[in-house]
Amino acid sequence: MGVLPWKSLSWHLFFIILLSEGHFRWVEAQHCVWYGECGESIKVPGKKYNCNYTGPAVPLNATGYDLLTELCPGYDYGDRRLCCDVNQLNTLKGSLQLPLQFLSRCPACFFNLMNLFCELSCSPHQSQFMNATQFNGTNVVAVQYYIGKTFSNAMYNACQDVQAPSSNVKALSLLCGRDAKDCNATNWIQYMFNIENGQTPFPIIPTFSDVPVSGYTPMNNETSACTEGLDDGSGPCSCQDCSNACGPKPVPPPVPPPWTIFGIDAMTFIMWISYAAFLIIFISAVLGAWCYRRNTIMSEYGPILDSNNPPSLNSNNPDHVNASCCETLGERFENALRLLFSSWGSFCVRHPSLVILGSLVVVVASSGGLVYMRITTDPVELWSSPASQARQEKDYFDSHFGPFFRTAQLIITTPLNEQYIYSPYFGGSDVPFESILAKDILHQLLDLQLSIEGIIATYENQSVTLNDICLAPLSPFNTNCTILSVLNYFQNSHAVLDHTLEDDFYVYADFHSHFLYCVSAPASLNDTTMLHDPCLGTYGGPIFPWLALGGYDETNYNNATALVITFPIINYLNDSIRLGKALAWESEFIKFMKNFNNPNLTIAFSSERSIEDEINRESNSDISTIVISYAIMFVYISLALGHINSFRRVMVDSKISLGIAGILIVLSSVSSSLGIFSYAGIPLTLIVIEVIPFLVLAVGVDNIFIIVQTYQRDERKPQEELHQQIGRILGDVAPSMFLSSFSETVAFFLGALSNMPAVRTFSLFAGLAIFIDFLLQISCFVSLLGLDAQRQEANRLDIFCCAKLPEGQEEKKDSFLFRFFRKIFAPFILKEWVRPIIVAVFVGILSFSISVVDKVDIGLDQKLSMPDDSYVLQYFKNLSVYLHTGAPVYFVVEDGHNYTSPEGQSAVCGGVGCNNDSLVQQVYSASLISNYTTIAFTPSSWLDDYFDWVKPQSTCCRYYNTSGAFCNASVVNASCVHCRPMTPSGKQRPEGDDFMRFLPMFLSDNPNIKCGKGGHAAYDSAVDLYPKGAGVGATYFMTYHTILKESPDYIEALKMARILAANITQSMGHNVFAYSIFYVFYEQYLTIAHDTAINLSLSLASIFLVSTVLLGFELWAAVLVTLTIAMILVNMFGVMWLWSISLNAISLVNLVMCCGISVEFCSHIVRAFSISVKPSRAERAEESLAHMGSSVFSGITLTKFGGILILALSKSQIFQVFYFRMFLAIVLLGATHGLIFLPVLLSYIGPSVNKAKVFAANKRNAGTERERLLNY
Repeated sequence: MGVLPWKSLSWHLFFIILLSEGHFRWVEAQHCVWYGECGESIKVPGKKYNCNYTGPAVPLNATGYDLLTELCPGYDYGDRRLCCDVNQLNTLKGSLQLPLQFLSRCPACFFNLMNLFCELSCSPHQSQFMNATQFNGTNVVAVQYYIGKTFSNAMYNACQDVQAPSSNVKALSLLCGRDAKDCNATNWIQYMFNIENGQTPFPIIPTFSDVPVSGYTPMNNETSACTEGLDDGSGPCSCQDCSNACGPKPVPPPVPPPWTIFGIDAMTFIMWISYAAFLIIFISAVLGAWCYRRNTIMSEYGPILDSNNPPSLNSNNPDHVNASCCETLGERFENALRLLFSSWGSFCVRHPSLVILGSLVVVVASSGGLVYMRITTDPVELWSSPASQARQEKDYFDSHFGPFFRTAQLIITTPLNEQYIYSPYFGGSDVPFESILAKDILHQLLDLQLSIEGIIATYENQSVTLNDICLAPLSPFNTNCTILSVLNYFQNSHAVLDHTLEDDFYVYADFHSHFLYCVSAPASLNDTTMLHDPCLGTYGGPIFPWLALGGYDETNYNNATALVITFPIINYLNDSIRLGKALAWESEFIKFMKNFNNPNLTIAFSSERSIEDEINRESNSDISTIVISYAIMFVYISLALGHINSFRRVMVDSKISLGIAGILIVLSSVSSSLGIFSYAGIPLTLIVIEVIPFLVLAVGVDNIFIIVQTYQRDERKPQEELHQQIGRILGDVAPSMFLSSFSETVAFFLGALSNMPAVRTFSLFAGLAIFIDFLLQISCFVSLLGLDAQRQEANRLDIFCCAKLPEGQEEKKDSFLFRFFRKIFAPFILKEWVRPIIVAVFVGILSFSISVVDKVDIGLDQKLSMPDDSYVLQYFKNLSVYLHTGAPVYFVVEDGHNYTSPEGQSAVCGGVGCNNDSLVQQVYSASLISNYTTIAFTPSSWLDDYFDWVKPQSTCCRYYNTSGAFCNASVVNASCVHCRPMTPSGKQRPEGDDFMRFLPMFLSDNPNIKCGKGGHAAYDSAVDLYPKGAGVGATYFMTYHTILKESPDYIEALKMARILAANITQSMGHNVFAYSIFYVFYEQYLTIAHDTAINLSLSLASIFLVSTVLLGFELWAAVLVTLTIAMILVNMFGVMWLWSISLNAISLVNLVMCCGISVEFCSHIVRAFSISVKPSRAERAEESLAHMGSSVFSGITLTKFGGILILALSKSQIFQVFYFRMFLAIVLLGATHGLIFLPVLLSYIGPSVNKAKVFAANKRNAGTERERLLNY
């Protein structure tokens, strides 16, 4: 029994001891861990240790009240008894300047952060959650800080989305020692307390727990979420800085599914069904007509749709015809043209000297304008109209902010394939590095980079170096050039690259650790490794890894397989001298790189001038190809034009000299057109020079063959003189020539209404050249034909006209081609069983082409613009393979917006109190769905950074109270005072005069270690200030597009940026537009389908109208001409799809030209059909094909075919794709439709014979050889 009381006493004593320990621990918690500052830190010079002190909290000196209120609002602890003095508060303020500048844009985030540091530095309860673990005399040299997990996580959650506007990244990427995506509550706090960050004078070891640890109660103060306002009136953080404040994440609209029917492409399905239905109807009609003819015992060439036989030359009553009014009008118009051209032809033959001399004078006078000729090679001038939206926006941007800088860029890979592993000394998983990041490769690359920096060019006897032309954003304070290179992490220095901290056993830090840190925090002035080397480039700005590295996956930059070095060069507007210096240096750069050789480095390179230089070189190299092509056509024309009846008369009957004269006339028309427009100051383009001779040669040679071959086949009437015969022949064929030439001229001039400069210029030059060619052919060429006919009749030799052949009787024979067309080709394709097959095949081809029209690619692969052997091709290839970011895009706010008013500011900014639909907020929201919008990052915002910079808590905005001049944060001077007072109103955004007073200071302030928000480097060109600080003009907010590789990517990026800009404009009520360097080139593709439809429709409409009139008001004949040409155009789209030819300005020019050449293939046949007096459609079609087909075939098809084949040998990919392939398709489709399909179509549904024309032909040809031929 006695033992129990003793046990009870023992338990009581145990509880008493526990309680007493708790009491003593609680009493101890009321004491400080330190107070005041003592010795200077050994590890971080300029910083001091705190003094060891375990007494109670000390009342704060009255001089520190304001400072305490500024740093730790609400932390006066009643009587302001603290464990820190004024010096410690000043040190705290200095240490927190960078976090303040980057995080204070989210008040809750910064409040929580200050909570962390204020409790650490000044709390009278320090000893409750802090333990001083090491001392050096009176100095506290290490402490342990117990922090609640709930607090640390809440603090991180409030800060994780805060943006750093000038860098297009999250603020924690700059403050956490690693990329924001790898940052968390634990490693962020560990980084801030790590002595290696250059700010902490002694180690502070954080321990995270929500329950007491070793007798310490972790600091777990109340926090504010980023969606909450603060007691001081600060509002919740903006959506941009707090994703929880945004509501649901924007969701892109679903991609529309492809249009299908029964799982088959809808257009393909529809066209197959349509084609099948057509075949059923057509075959039924053909069989029905065949049965009807069998029953009525008609000829196989009998008319299918004619109910009555039209009057012919064999009519019983040739003196009377029952013609309609329209037929009579058409015959009279036709007769008037015949008489006009007959009289003119006779005049030209009778007065050759006058006509030829007059023509020569006109040609020389017109061609004289060539001395004023300007050739445009500037891609902007070629592809973008001065009136276009993109061009006007480019001009606006250039005039307010200066043109977008030029670039010289290298993309470096290595043939070495040796991945190696880096093992960090301080723990962590092994990191694989690709061979391109090996130190010896980096040293070799640095040698190359330094050599490029040392390139010296000469311009007008002056030396030009990179420093003379490069972009140096901090100039004149820092004149180092901007070089976006991974080597700038090492200050472009071999010594820094070799900087290593090691001993005999371990490597503690080297270039690997520095690289890994810098790609996570590129704007850091001091890495957290033991090296303490800066990451910031020598030019004063960050090197973002996505701009300097390539070929990596996600953000594993150590896996990069390519390095990118970019030299931005100032692009001078309206300063030809400085621009000339830049061009001279770029030229030397290209020469240097072409001669550079290193077996360990594979380098693709380009400069701003490279594309234009290569296009010019391509044009020069293709001259020989073009010359050979034209030479083949010239030789063919000269030889084929003659009609040789016997070997004896080869030199008499040949037309070599006449053929050469005809070619010279064609070239004269081209030179006249060029000269006339050169007089008018309209510049030429390479397309004009390369395409128009081809086009005019096609039209001109066709007309030459028609005139000459019609003369060769004609028999002179009794008592008819030569000039009368040639005049009569011209009266017969000139209306057809006039029809085709005038149709093409009108079509081309209507094509000049296009917005595309290349299409407009081509159309103008081509239209005039064709019309001049027609005028010269019916005048000068007719005179030359008369002279040549006189030579031939006098038996004089061609070329050697002084020599004469003895008289001899020769039998006149038709040419082989004419006989082939008349006796074999025309009868065959118009056989009754062949015609349905031809119709079925051609309609089938048309159906296929219609089904793929919408599948033709739009755009121009820039690689096609380069020669096969161009160094730029490898650069383009590497660009699409390795680069991980797109082009910069600027959202430009045009001048006139009021930035000094709260409403104007809220409509633009992205911080606290800004509108949810502000400019910055909308661009930020777009970046969240970058796969849809192509906007990759949050925009850099000068306005938000200015608000952070001007805050009174920051040391950034100060001025000398004596002069009012700006005082940089790095200046230590008692006369420097804060720009704004530490009052509630002073903490608000600046407005009115205050806004304009300090803005120029912000834009001139260089960022430094005490103020990272200076706007000189990032925003100097982003704000266009009115003179004398009268206001803010135009400004821009920059971000980047996502990776863009192919033309559709660029087109989509432009489209989406414009939609976003339109939304911003609507919400702001002020005009905002998006601008990027490539917009002027790709804008045409937004509307090219519409432009193509309009251009071709106008061309077809003009051809229809002109054909209607010049065919003698034969409306149905004009419809058939237009229909056939439309079929050729549609089939061209089918060829483009099959042959991978994209739709762009070049192919549109070719399509417009196709319209013109197709007129040549079709109009002559249709006119011959319309004036034929044969009794049936099939016979009229056969006659027109026999007489005109051979001339068209020899004049266009054969002439062009040889020349086109030579284009396939061109080194230029543009020539191979857009000229060889398209020209070949144009000629083949034109020939097959004009010489095969059109005659068959006419034999079925051609216009009925014009009775008035038959009656006129009766009277005109009665009793002549012509009557015999017609009846034959």
